Amino acid sequence: MRIATWNVNSITARLPRLLAWLEKSGTDVLCVQETKTTAEAFPAEALREVGYESAVNATGRWNGVALISRVGLDDVVPGLPGGPDYDGVTEPRAISATCGPVRLWSVYVPNGREVGHDHYTYKLRWFEALRAAVSDDAAGPRPFAVLGDYNVAPTDDDVWDPTVFEDSTHVTAPERDALTALRSTGLSDVVPRPLKYERPYTYWDYRQLAFPKNRGMRIDLVYGNEPFAKAVSDSYVDREERKGKGASDHAPVVVDLDV
Repeated sequence: MRIATWNVNSITARLPRLLAWLEKSGTDVLCVQETKTTAEAFPAEALREVGYESAVNATGRWNGVALISRVGLDDVVPGLPGGPDYDGVTEPRAISATCGPVRLWSVYVPNGREVGHDHYTYKLRWFEALRAAVSDDAAGPRPFAVLGDYNVAPTDDDVWDPTVFEDSTHVTAPERDALTALRSTGLSDVVPRPLKYERPYTYWDYRQLAFPKNRGMRIDLVYGNEPFAKAVSDSYVDREERKGKGASDHAPVVVDLDV
């Protein structure tokens, strides 16, 4: 079974590439972030035509998550139970479902904007709610994983130059502590380093030739419980999908399971 996560940075803009990638990669379940569309405008029919069901949590031009599966979508839960609002709005940043033998979450963790900003506090509160919401499944016997854009680089090795990010979001101790707390529920990072690359980044800014210069960050993660981790047979970051015209600024992260 092949499972992947990909921040597509607008599913409307990326749809031709997405459909081609699904066919080429043979992915069974794709966790999508930053759909930037409403649920009504989500291209469910185009995906259905190539054999995929969709579960969507999206309300407009920002945020939005989805699960795309050709092995079933059951017990769908949109949203983060107990999650915080931001400026009185419940943002569409999480969705979970059972896909065949596994239970999966697709998450788009808040960016945080800058240290000390209200959005940074919101990010840490969001992580707290996520930890509480997944703790039972993480400790359970069924393969379970939380995939998505975490907007945190777990270590200094996960950014191209740690000095560039000093005093910035994505690398601060409270954010990394939030990842540690999430892992304490029984989850682990199932995509090891190094893979095919010395530093398998998943995100490169569009500006300043960041991708050609490999000035990236590893912020798209797959955290699985013990039954999920034991089933992993391979994993990779598909850097090729970051190349060319019309690419997202993130690359897909792919995990193969023997289940």
